[in-house]
Amino acid sequence: MPLTREESSPLFAGTAAGTLRLIFYLAMAMVLMVLDHRNGWLWRMRYATAIVVEPVYRLVSLPADGAHELGVAFADRRMLTEQNQRLREDLLLANAKLNRMAAVAQQNQRLKELLDTQHSLELHVQLARVIGVDMGAFRHRMMINLGARDGIKTGQPVIDAHGVMGQIIDVLPNSASVMLVTDPDHALPVMVERTGLRTIAYGSRNGEQLTLPTIPMAADVRAGDKLLTSGLGGRFPEGFPVGEISAVAPAASGMFLEAHANPSADLDRSDEVLVLHDLAEPAGPPPPPSPAGPPSDEAPVPAPASTAALPRPAILVKPAPAHSASTPAGVPQT
Repeated sequence: MPLTREESSPLFAGTAAGTLRLIFYLAMAMVLMVLDHRNGWLWRMRYATAIVVEPVYRLVSLPADGAHELGVAFADRRMLTEQNQRLREDLLLANAKLNRMAAVAQQNQRLKELLDTQHSLELHVQLARVIGVDMGAFRHRMMINLGARDGIKTGQPVIDAHGVMGQIIDVLPNSASVMLVTDPDHALPVMVERTGLRTIAYGSRNGEQLTLPTIPMAADVRAGDKLLTSGLGGRFPEGFPVGEISAVAPAASGMFLEAHANPSADLDRSDEVLVLHDLAEPAGPPPPPSPAGPPSDEAPVPAPASTAALPRPAILVKPAPAHSASTPAGVPQT
């Protein structure tokens, strides 16, 4: 509170006692400063006083510090929770992208293998994507995304980077159905790569193997032999991998050997396939001769080619009858 003019401070009173008191205080201050500068007594006093007063300061500031710490704790907890949630979302997104990248890398690898197969063999093919698979007990089929509008026709072979998958059996405008080589209704002419033995590989009901039931008993066939397309029948080109023989045993009839083979193609894993346009040259027995028989009554009988060379037969002239007596000479008889 400011002092009025009538009131005066006793320290600065205008009396002689006030002046002496001021001089004493100044001298005392100077002595204390000199002592503090030379010996550090006041610093020691302040240090000891601070040791005593510091717990009081801490005790007084404890509620405020506690409230601040609680606020910071709640704020940090909320911030950490939000940050943890964001990190979880980023981790899930990164894992999804990583999985997608792995799938894309595998797809690129399969496409590269297909393109390498196409370039190495110089085939006229079309790349198709598998859009459906039917691996039931009685039929092994798949659908591709190419159809009649893309030039697909019934009977075209379908392969992947590892071997023969099957053939087109039904064509729609924008899709086609493929019968796999493991279908029970499918038969494929094959040959054993090691010996050149030709036989037929049939599908099986389990959808995982091929069956070769008509191998001669004296044939040299072993487990591990590779099967290739033989080219017979004019449907599949020669030399494409078909499978690998896994087991050979006598058939139930005892007249043949029966072998089982694992398909070379990835029938249950391929997402992209190749449709061949280069069909095999027909190989087999000659076509039957045209039917021959007697010509029909309406059709003229052609003369043999050697008729013109035959000598023309002599023409016999019948002599004229004798003239009667009443007919004058030189007049022809009517």
